[in-house]
Amino acid sequence: MTDQRHTSMPAVDFDLRQLEIFKKVVELRSFSKAAEAVFLAQASVSERIATLESMVGTKLIDRMGRKVVPTKAGEILYKHAILLLEMKETARMEMQVFLGLKGGSIHLGGSTIPGEYILPRILGEFKRKYPSLLVTLDIGDTGKIEKKVADGGLELGVIGSRSSIQQLLVRELWRDELVVVVPKGHPRAGEKEIGIQELKEEPFILREKGSGTFRIIDEHLRRAGFKGTDELHPAALLGTSTAIKEGIKAGLGISILSARAIETEIRAGTLATLRIKGIPMSRSFFLVRDRRRIASPACAALWDFLLGTAADR
Repeated sequence: MTDQRHTSMPAVDFDLRQLEIFKKVVELRSFSKAAEAVFLAQASVSERIATLESMVGTKLIDRMGRKVVPTKAGEILYKHAILLLEMKETARMEMQVFLGLKGGSIHLGGSTIPGEYILPRILGEFKRKYPSLLVTLDIGDTGKIEKKVADGGLELGVIGSRSSIQQLLVRELWRDELVVVVPKGHPRAGEKEIGIQELKEEPFILREKGSGTFRIIDEHLRRAGFKGTDELHPAALLGTSTAIKEGIKAGLGISILSARAIETEIRAGTLATLRIKGIPMSRSFFLVRDRRRIASPACAALWDFLLGTAADR
């Protein structure tokens, strides 16, 4: 009589929270960074991954020094984790829409000019329409904001130049004029224009290279046949428009700023503006979000609201 032996496949199981943690570990290549992202202690993340590996029946993560990488089995599970977590998010958002937009939060980023001078007023209008929604506004230069949106750290961003990151969905918002700004009492304070040669002789306060303002100034000068900001006579490199305004008032130099950023100083008479002769300078601000991610109902509401203001400003 033949001895028949039956081998059974091990049961494979997991839950969505384990998949969420596993996905972060794979994407961030780090247990400590994943722990911060999912608001757990690093030891707890390690324990959850070990439990997941036990439930699946195979090793999912290889530790390579300070970095971690998925095994072949881990790559398979990661691919399905993305789909399952997207399905969970879609279900959650459809239920939220069905129940009504009664709560939620949005993490928005703004480059310096829109973040400091435009968005606070518009967010006040948005809050009156959606009083139960919480909006958190981060302010940084254009490069930092678009990178945070692309990395998933921000849901939306408003930046000072058109993004070249392919995964970002970009929509034009508001127009802005750039003007030469000089202090009260400057020899040219009463004039309307300044020639490019005269501008090149003035001590000039620059923004950092990651800012949208810096990019636009450089592009305008290059299109006019000059070597961009390289032809200017730098007096200082400052990180914000506010710092530059204070530098101008203190006699550190002149600069080119958004007309929106100096409205208060113009009314007070502490600063004066000129245009560059023959080189009109204008730009747009742009709304961006990651096209790969599903927008939450709160995020979609703010996206539509901001686009609705584009014609008015």
